[in-house]
Amino acid sequence: MPDSDAQMPLVEHLEELRRRLILAVAAIAVGAVACWILYPQILELLLQPYCQIRGSGSVSNAFGDGCELLVTDPLEPFGVRMMVAGYGGVALAMPVLLWQAWRFVVPGLQAGERRWAIPFVVVGVLLFATGCGLAYWSIPRALDFLIGIGGPDLVSVFSPSKYLGFVVKMMLAFG
Repeated sequence: MPDSDAQMPLVEHLEELRRRLILAVAAIAVGAVACWILYPQILELLLQPYCQIRGSGSVSNAFGDGCELLVTDPLEPFGVRMMVAGYGGVALAMPVLLWQAWRFVVPGLQAGERRWAIPFVVVGVLLFATGCGLAYWSIPRALDFLIGIGGPDLVSVFSPSKYLGFVVKMMLAFG
């Protein structure tokens, strides 16, 4: 890494950016592979809010007493696994991504800006994680409300991609 007080030519900035992006993509790939391998456990964790409301009778038990999602497309299971691996890979790689962004930006910051940047990032990450936890806690309540608002004549059966998309959107919105 060049001296933080020195000026870097454009080509050196681009080389530094390229190197940091390669490290970030590699971290996402490693995280995605880990999530691909741990997919059954991750899916079970993500299905818990759905299973919780399913047990309460808010969602149709048309397919039995288990906690199943309706697959309507032969490619959907593969797409769901890819989605879980992709989003999970980004989530697992987030510390590396933030570190790479920080190391790229820090040479351009003044000493006073550097002093405030670390607490800002730490607080931001903690608040985001807290928001994701709050979203996970509120998903059963949100599903119960959203399903109930349609009335008793509507039967709710979810597909994996729609349900997991809802969970991800809730976590991003709350985070």
